[in-house]
Amino acid sequence: MRRYLSIAIFMSGLMIPAKAQLLPNLGGQRTGISNLQFLKIGVGARGAALGDAMVALANDASASYWNPAGLTLNASNSVLISHTEWLAGLKHDFAGVVYHVSPDDILSLSVISLASDDMEITTETNPSGTGMYFSYSDVAFGISYGRKMTSQFSFGTTIRYVQENLDVLKMKAVLFDLGTYYTMGPGSLRFGVAVSNFGPDIAPRGDLTLLDGSRVDSYQKFSPPTSFRIGIAFEPYQDASNKVTMSFQLNHPNDNAENIRIGAEYAWSNWLFLRAGVKRTIGEPFLGIDRKSADDLSFGVGVVSSLDFTVASFDYAYTHFNELGAVHRISLGLTY
Repeated sequence: MRRYLSIAIFMSGLMIPAKAQLLPNLGGQRTGISNLQFLKIGVGARGAALGDAMVALANDASASYWNPAGLTLNASNSVLISHTEWLAGLKHDFAGVVYHVSPDDILSLSVISLASDDMEITTETNPSGTGMYFSYSDVAFGISYGRKMTSQFSFGTTIRYVQENLDVLKMKAVLFDLGTYYTMGPGSLRFGVAVSNFGPDIAPRGDLTLLDGSRVDSYQKFSPPTSFRIGIAFEPYQDASNKVTMSFQLNHPNDNAENIRIGAEYAWSNWLFLRAGVKRTIGEPFLGIDRKSADDLSFGVGVVSSLDFTVASFDYAYTHFNELGAVHRISLGLTY
């Protein structure tokens, strides 16, 4: 345990200079300078319950989002489906499949969507509605590749086509994720690094008619929500029936301040899982709930059952939003 703690402190000390060298132009309190915000919503109930501290943990189809190098951590093919009742009545969904081309080469296909029901258009002169409707939707199709280079080191990449639709306006982009995963010698300590949503600046396309009848067809470009994640995970306690997993992660987004994610998972007999997570922006008090934070605490539970033809897992997560209420997520995973 002392060895794990010492290494964790050492790796945490390396986080800031390492991320500064890789992404020197990203940092600071830069809220509101990126688009395609749905890409910042995590996938999978397990990750949500663990406070999104998944860069060194994800080992199923959700790794295509968190860290594509994690696709190499599971020797079986798998499918994952996740649904989230997001804020303001939005629906967030994820589906992914993992296929082993060889023991060391893994492919994954995934889709992420965020959509609203039809909403009535209102104007200054018709605040109760015009009788016309519009909808909002986002979709991202990804193909991921993970390669196990050695028994300790893996890397992965995701290429993602993204489209956002808001009435007559559309945004399209091709973005990239890169990730690495390293098992640090004997024991369970592992180390993950990922850069997500890397790509060019993007602007909407479409003709927009204003109330005065004028038309707008040129818009300002903004960057996608690029994020650098670095984290460690390990098991401080494990025996034949019980296992405790801890995960620590530092996020460095291009449109906000750095933040820390911490997750803890207790597994009993490898079929019942209890999870909790916490998120903190650097500079905030660590203990207690900060009313200014969006989503401080998360909790979840998971069960795994072996069937005749597959191993099925069901996960649930509850995320606490201080000002906006709660978000509920469910996931179903199948291994074959």
